Amino acid sequence: MSPRCWLAAYLSAVIALTFVHQPSLLAALLVLALACSGNARWRLLRRAVKAVLAFNLSVSLGYTLVAFWQERFSGAYLLVVNLRVLALVFLGFWFVSRVNLLQALAFSRTLSFLAALAVGQVAAFSRIVRDFRLAFTSRNSAAASMADRARHASAQAGHLLDKSICSATETAMAMRSRGAFDD
Repeated sequence: MSPRCWLAAYLSAVIALTFVHQPSLLAALLVLALACSGNARWRLLRRAVKAVLAFNLSVSLGYTLVAFWQERFSGAYLLVVNLRVLALVFLGFWFVSRVNLLQALAFSRTLSFLAALAVGQVAAFSRIVRDFRLAFTSRNSAAASMADRARHASAQAGHLLDKSICSATETAMAMRSRGAFDD
């Protein structure tokens, strides 16, 4: 199947999943996606669970608190939201592992350009995160305290924010110089 067909199938699956509101059907679709993903299923599922864990926990906790306060808690709704997010993220990881996104977006010059910019940014930020992690490990021979890890994480977050602002500014200036914002 061509990358463009995979992209169409992925987008169709994402849209279809947003219309499913039954937890049993969502769970069945997630199991079907797991079965179809082959040998990479557990690695992709582990990555998906890690990716959505903080988000789902915070949203679920917030919903639970507000719903109990308003006396409108629905466990079925909470299950639907969490299953849908996990299924969507799993499908996203599966799609990216099977398809070259730049080839899938080759039909549109603008989308290809945006995808290339995004891939470049992800690579740059991944390198920065790896460098920060290695630097932190090399500077701490013993296990670091929670306060040290928090300071390191805040320094890393600050650097990533500064880097993203500088990179966005440079990209905008480069695009403006090439006439991207002209009417």
